Parts: sequence; C-alpha cells; structure tokens
Amino acid sequence: MTSSGAILGELFTEAGRADPYPLYVKLHELGPAEHVDGPFFVVNGYHEVNSVLRNPGFGKWAQSAQAWPEIADHPSLTRFGTSILDTNPPDHTRVRRLMATVFTPRRVAALAPAVTAIVGDRLDKMAEAGADGSPVDFMDEFAFRVPVSVICELIGIPEADRYRFRALMQDVAIALEIVSDLSTLGPADAAMLEIEEYFTALVAERRAAPRDDLTSALIHDADQDDGRLSEEELLSNLVLLLLAGFETTTNLLGNGLAVLFDRPRLAAGLRAGTIPAAGFVEEVLRFDSPVQLTSRLAMTDGLQVAGIPVPKGSEVMLLLGAANWDPARFPEPERFDPGRPDNQPLSFGAGAHFCLGAALARLEAATAFPLLLDRFPNLAAAEDAERIRNDRLVLRGYQTFPVVVS
Repeated sequence: MTSSGAILGELFTEAGRADPYPLYVKLHELGPAEHVDGPFFVVNGYHEVNSVLRNPGFGKWAQSAQAWPEIADHPSLTRFGTSILDTNPPDHTRVRRLMATVFTPRRVAALAPAVTAIVGDRLDKMAEAGADGSPVDFMDEFAFRVPVSVICELIGIPEADRYRFRALMQDVAIALEIVSDLSTLGPADAAMLEIEEYFTALVAERRAAPRDDLTSALIHDADQDDGRLSEEELLSNLVLLLLAGFETTTNLLGNGLAVLFDRPRLAAGLRAGTIPAAGFVEEVLRFDSPVQLTSRLAMTDGLQVAGIPVPKGSEVMLLLGAANWDPARFPEPERFDPGRPDNQPLSFGAGAHFCLGAALARLEAATAFPLLLDRFPNLAAAEDAERIRNDRLVLRGYQTFPVVVS
C-alpha cells in the first residue's frame, strides 16, 4: 500500500499541485490522519482537521527570528510573525478583537450596495475591453480588481495605488507556500519591503490627517498608552489584511468560473435563479478550495488526532482541500452539487484563526457571479488562449483566465 509520505511527495510535484484531488482520494483510503515521519503528521479527514483547528492545544508556529534564527534575513516570513496569521493567544486574541469590529455581520451586510457598485463598474470595463471580440483576462480585469477595490476601500488605500499590489502580493504569497529552500524567497522579501514601505507612508499620512477607514482606526488603537497594538503589529496586520482581503476571493472567483464553464447547466441555473448564488459559492469553496492547507504546532502534551498520539512540538499539516473532499462528510465529493445539504467546508479554517473576512468574501462572490452571467449571456472561454493556474499548492487559483464577453 502506498504510504501517506509517498502521496505527500506527489502532492508537492508540479502534477500534484496542478490537480491534488486524486491524491486526496488516496489519502482518504489510508485513513483520516497518519504519522508520517519524526515530529510530522498529516491530517486529511474533515472531522479531524476541524477538531485540530478548534483545539487550543494546537497553535501556530512563531514566525520570528528569535524562534527560528535562520529566517532573520527574510522579512516575508518574519513580518507575518506579528500578525494574527501567525500569533497565538493572548496576543492573537488581543489584536483580533480590535480588527473584528470591522467584519461584524452587520457591517459586512452594509457593504452590499458598495460591492454591487464595484462589480458593476468592473463589468462595464470588461464590456469595453471585449467589445470587439478580443479576449479579456478575467483574473486581471475582474477577479483581482473587485476584491482589491473592496478591501482597499476599507483600509483606505487610494484608487490610483491599488493595481500595483497584484504582482507584489503574488510575490509575497510565495512565503505562504511550503518553503524548503529559503534562497527562493528573494522576490517575496523584496515585495514585502516595498509593501511595508508603502504602509509606513500611509500610516504617517493618516496620523497627520485621520479618515474614516480601517488604517485610521488601527492607528488610534496603536497610539493608546494601554499597549493594545504595537507599531509592528499595526504594519504587519495591514499587510495581512491587504493580502487576505483579495487573494482568497480572487481565487474563489476564478475557480468558480472554471466550474461554470465545465458545467454549462449551472450557469443557466444561476441566470434563472433556480440555483441560489450562496449555495453555488459554498460548493465552489468545498469543491476547489482557494486555500488548500495550513499547519499547526502541538503546544501541549497529551494531544492526539484520530487516536494517534501527537507529542508536544510536532508539526501537523492540515489538508483543508482534502477535508472538503472527505467522503465520510461529503458523499460523492467529486460531484459538484450547489444544493448539497449542511455544506460547511473548511476553506476559511475554523476556531481561533477562522478567516476574519470570510463573510465578505462570500458576499463578493455571491454578488459577482449572477451579475456577471446576467451581463454577459454569451460569456465563454477564449478559444485561442489557455487558462493557466498558478503553480502553487497552498493558495490555489488561476494566473490568467482569458474569456470572450460578446
């Protein structure tokens, strides 16, 4: 029988990154979790991944030069070490509580008119670009620009500066992959420093002249004397908000469009309203998750997963994409079913580190797909141009996706 270690090896090949799902099927045949080697465990079962994410005994790696000296020269790794992405309680709890006030259900719902307006503007731009039948890159013209416009409005980034961030954030995202050779982080480090320089200037501007945006609100917290937010935490979390605010949603939109093109009846159902947009989006999240894996560190003694003891200090790889394809939780996981009952994929995580912007991402996607299909009844993949996926595993999405709109 093939071991989980061998399957993981395949997962990190170019072919495995391009289509990890057959490998997830093989992992499920072995069981929901397995000790791979030394202090390393892999978890692919839905219940087991969910349990680890919610168990405070499992925490995040301390991405700091103090904890991991060899990364001292790599700001793409160390800067996130003070963000809510990589911290543990009590620091994580303190900072997340400050940021969560922006993403309450009431505030997200209030953004619906603004999201609709942004989507409409981008559809107008797509129509202009493709009016003569020329291919339009859906990823560049729509899937990136809609969520980046939304998150930049919240943060307070001027419209003229927004487009520059796609290439920079794609480079920074290299550091979120499984990095075995730190020398490959050059582009990520350079991009992180450029983004940090931008936010340092933005923070200075907002200190001098506050506005009604998230940056000004966080600066107010950082300037209090009660230690609620340090300057380093302020910058690292602004960078994280920008990255998380569009990267996942960009991938969600691209992955969802691929599903629609591969299954034309779904597009007809969304246009007719017989398929609810929210159900479609939730099934896209399950079927082809924009985030495929995360990891945790065993912080205490006495932990176990699926009856397997996990010693303190062990690393646990959580395959979110595989958990969403667990046949014990989702019957016939290879079948795309927008009406799937009790559909609760783990694409945005769970527990203390559940994605703050999950509701906003769902709102953007559920708004975008019906309006896109209604505006372009003849929307189709461009015949002479190929859709190209990013060659990545953790953040799964497309680099380019040429379409014709008329």
